[in-house]
Amino acid sequence: MTAELGRRALNRALLARQMLLERHAMPVLDAIEHLVGMQAQAPNPPHIGLWSRLADFAFADVGALLTDRRAIRIVLMRGTLHLVSARDARALRPLTQVVLDNHLKGRARELGGVDLDAVTADARALLADEPRSDRELRALLAERWPDEDAELLNWAVRCRLPLVQVPPRGVWGASGVARHTTLDTWLDGRAAPALSLDEVVLRYLRAFGPASVQDVQQWSGLTRLGEVVERLRPGLLEFRDENGRTLYDVPDAPRPDPGAPAPVRFVPDFDNLLLSHADRARIITEEHRKRIFTVNGIIRATFLVDGFVHGMWKIEKKRGEARLRIDSFGPIPKRERAALEEEGVRLLAAAHPGAGSHVVEFR
Repeated sequence: MTAELGRRALNRALLARQMLLERHAMPVLDAIEHLVGMQAQAPNPPHIGLWSRLADFAFADVGALLTDRRAIRIVLMRGTLHLVSARDARALRPLTQVVLDNHLKGRARELGGVDLDAVTADARALLADEPRSDRELRALLAERWPDEDAELLNWAVRCRLPLVQVPPRGVWGASGVARHTTLDTWLDGRAAPALSLDEVVLRYLRAFGPASVQDVQQWSGLTRLGEVVERLRPGLLEFRDENGRTLYDVPDAPRPDPGAPAPVRFVPDFDNLLLSHADRARIITEEHRKRIFTVNGIIRATFLVDGFVHGMWKIEKKRGEARLRIDSFGPIPKRERAALEEEGVRLLAAAHPGAGSHVVEFR
């Protein structure tokens, strides 16, 4: 008989694999690869996500990896910007290109009269010549294709070409407009390691499982992964959740006791912890999800109490003070409240060491 995994069992398994039950002593690049990348729609969230997961993490670590071209910001899973290793950027982009191809198909009528091959070739040369912002590329495409919608051409190019968002974008404390170059240019033609869809699914399970086929499809943006899971089934464990859905898992991944203690944690905006399952009940209630996920695509920063989303947080800086504002969805037990304040002060000190004061405020 297939064993059932309840909500708390799935929660503790997810937290263990996401390195949120305890901080891990692990090189930053290894952590990014274990997580199969970190969603990075905004520059700062991955730094905080890594700080919450790793022991002795320094906010300068990611910037060094980006500058050395060992880590990259590039569009991958779900057609969204991710921070990944250079190895994974090379390996994952061909497998996830179909997501962007489907975006293009959705606007095929608008693009019907455009010679996309010629536009893409022009854009590739322009971006290989030097990194350019969207505004700069639009202006250059408008010169070459004056009868076409430059905004649409720029969007199509971003779907067709693997583009790297180059530093200083993504470096903690840096500012400036996002500029892009091609992946081949940035990595100087470095060969792509081979990676199959089977291996991608196994890596997903190690970072997010146990999970259903629908879960891995939600995380990746890919479809028809049931065929992949069926190939892998002989080597997987099978469970069912409280609703009878079949969940799959790799045998050697951690599945802690549902009663295992879970420390308070600050989770940044856009974190894949909240985005990588079709059924998110293992980490957040539907009522709370509606408050976190905004209509304009923003996924707000959250904090965990007893392993589940319990509210939102935000850092504000003014007049030399760094203040972390905590908005709770319900009462916080006294011990967890004290732990959140302590964790919040540590976060402020790590993220903004130059601030004159660090204040945690509950609202």
